Order: sequence, then structure tokens, then C-alpha cells
Amino acid sequence: MRSKYQVYISYKDSGVDWLGKVPEHWENHRIDWISKIIRGNTGFKKDELLDKGKYVALQYGKTYKVDEVNETFKFYVNDEFYKLSQVVHGGDTILISTSETIDDLGHSCFYNRDDLGLIGGEQILLKPYTKFAFGKYLYYSSVIFCNDLKKYATGLKVFRFSIDDLKNIFISLPSLQEQQTIANYLDKATAKIDTLIEKQTKLIELLKEKRQAVISTAVTRGLDSSVPMKDSGVEWLGEIPKHWISTKIKNMLSTPVTDGPHETPEFLYEGVPFVSAEAISKGYINFNKIRGHISLEDNKKYSQKYSPKLHDVYMIKSGATTGITAIVEDRIDFNIWSPLAVFRANSRLNPYYLLNYLRSSNFQKAVELYWSYGTQQNIGMNVLENLDISIPPIEEQNDIANYLDDKISKIDNLITKATKAIDLLKERRTALISAVVTGKIDVRENNEKD
Repeated sequence: MRSKYQVYISYKDSGVDWLGKVPEHWENHRIDWISKIIRGNTGFKKDELLDKGKYVALQYGKTYKVDEVNETFKFYVNDEFYKLSQVVHGGDTILISTSETIDDLGHSCFYNRDDLGLIGGEQILLKPYTKFAFGKYLYYSSVIFCNDLKKYATGLKVFRFSIDDLKNIFISLPSLQEQQTIANYLDKATAKIDTLIEKQTKLIELLKEKRQAVISTAVTRGLDSSVPMKDSGVEWLGEIPKHWISTKIKNMLSTPVTDGPHETPEFLYEGVPFVSAEAISKGYINFNKIRGHISLEDNKKYSQKYSPKLHDVYMIKSGATTGITAIVEDRIDFNIWSPLAVFRANSRLNPYYLLNYLRSSNFQKAVELYWSYGTQQNIGMNVLENLDISIPPIEEQNDIANYLDDKISKIDNLITKATKAIDLLKERRTALISAVVTGKIDVRENNEKD
């Protein structure tokens, strides 16, 4: 009886690290030998997008989140953005060439539509030469070789790679017919895994909605649903318990809202940890995700503006993750960068109550109302400290904070389990794609049987 996966009869050394040994009859090709490489030049602003138009608008903010451009892309642009080189056809692959995190750099998505698209900025387009490469096979190869691209990354606050870097990448190709057979197999195999990922993703969404509802109810209505209510006088805040007060956040802080230095420090392998937005993107301070370390001298200089203190609350104030919060629970010495706004509660405000209030849907809506757009969304510190907060007596704040700690930890445990399941499925998906596009397994018969 044959096993699920077979190997090819003979192999050879590809001479390419990420490929390793490949089937004897496969041939190495540099990316620019088998595809046209095009850099996107112009991004699309929100007010330039149309519900109907000639070209699908391929916004950077959407393509870096998906594996495929399909009918879920609803916005269009017309000829005023047209450049022949920027037109995207079915079978093309789009690479993310600029990212705030190294993990997203090189992320690829496949253009799976019959109509035409127009590529925006911060992206690179691969248009396969059909004589050499089947479009979907090139896409699956890009899912794996994007990891090799990361070694060319430049930048500290924003990471990027160039077209010249891409020209250093080699892939190995079988015949066009075999490429198509492999792509068809991966379409079926990854679809099964994607279905499982989607189920876990929907579960996480439901759990996050439940968490948000629990938090928002507790910090705007309290724990006793029978108490009389009053109008807070703030449209986005709505009604609050009659015995609570509504005031500006700055009135409940011991210092004005501040941030870290705006200059880019010299990063070291050792020293004082330097925390930025990606380190709190999951809602807590993850010291494994810091930008780097700074010298004791730089830390002393930056500490003149801000020095972290236990129970300080951080909120990301710029970029795609604006509004994400975290609280300082570590006594280690570290410092922060400018994308983080700092809230330091005074003696009348429980810092964990403040943390949850900033996470409430009411406050997050206020942030969206007042943030501004430049190259990315941003909200100023003066704006933040002048937003309103609903305040119960301190004893009630403590009760709410304890209640939420218990409720949220249970929900977060379920989210963590679902997230780990997704991570394992994604690892399985990537490992399968890698094994197939590098020829470590032969799926031709499996595909024919399916």
C-alpha cells in the first residue's frame, strides 16, 4: 500500500539555501527571469475610492491582511490612476514591500479575479511569464520565499525590501503541466486547512465581542443593573449610573498624557529594552517583540521626558493598531517610543479600571471620531486627555476591576486556545506548501486521485 505522500525518484542539490535538494528534473530560475516585477507607486486615499469603477483598488491596508484578492474587495478607481504597468490581471501575485513589522514584510496574495485591478503603493507586483511559470504555482512559491526576503530588510521603524533584493531570489520550477498539477493539489489541501482556520477565527471574533460587551457594560453601567441612570452629557458615552461622574480624563491623571522620544535611537544587542507599538499589539507588553535595546546613556536622556512606572497604561496612538492598550506590570527597566501614549492614574482612579475604560467600545468609538489621517491614522495626546471618562466611587472601581479581571481572564484563556490552534494550522499549511513547492514530496498521484 502506498503512503499518503511519495517522494521523487532522484534529487539534486539546488545550491539555494531555502530550496535545499530538489527533484532532478526541476530547474532553478531567478524571479525576474520568470516574471515581470513592478513596484506600486501611488496609494489610494479613502475619498478617492468608488463603489463602482474600471479597476479594483488594491489598497495596501487590505492586501497585507489576505491571501487572495477575491470578490470581497469592493472598492474601485478609474483612469485617473491608470498606468499600464500598474494593471493587475488574474494570476498575478502581490507582495507587501513595506511593513511596520518584520513578520508582515513580504506577505503575498494572489489576484483571483477576472476583472482588472490597479496596484497601490508599498506593494510589488509579480506578473508571471506564462512560458515559464504558472501563476498559482508562483504564488505558492512566494509564500515560502518571502521568509528569505526578510534577510534583506532595511529600516528600524518601518521595514522594507527593494526590487533589487527580490532579484536575489531563486525558485525551482518543474514543467508547466507539473506546476499546474501541484497548484491544483495545494488549492484543495489548503482549502481544507483554511476552513478549520476560519472556524477558529469566527470563534475568536465571538469571544472578543463578548469580552468587549462585558468590559463596556461594566465601565459605563456598573455591576448593578438596577441602579438609576442619567445622561452623561457625552453623545458617544451615553447613559451612566446616576451616582457616577463624567469628567475629562486629564482630571483623573497625576501627569499629562505623554509619549516616548520621537528620535530614532541607536539599537544595541544588549542594554535597556525599547518598547514600541508591536510590543503591545496583543494587549500586553511583550518584551520578545521589542525593537531592540538602547544604551544606559540614551535611556537616561529619554527618561528625562518619561520614565516607566508600575501600572502606567499605554495606548497605541498611531498606525494600523491605534487604540490598542496595555498596562505596565513589570518592574524591569525599559523605555518606550513615540507611537505609545502614556496615562498615569492619580489616587482617585484605579489604573485597571482606567485600562478597561480605554478598551471599552464607547472610548474606542471616540478615538475613531477624533483621529486624523496622514500617511497613517493618528490621535494626539491633547485630544486623548480631553476625552471624557465615566467614574464611579473608588470602591466601586476596585470591584469592577476585580470583576473584569476574573471574567476577562476566562475569555482570554479561550481566545488563547483558539489562537494556538490557528497558529498550529498555519504552521501545518506553510509546512505543506514548503514541502510541495520545493519538491520534498511528490503529490502528482494524490492530485490525480482527488
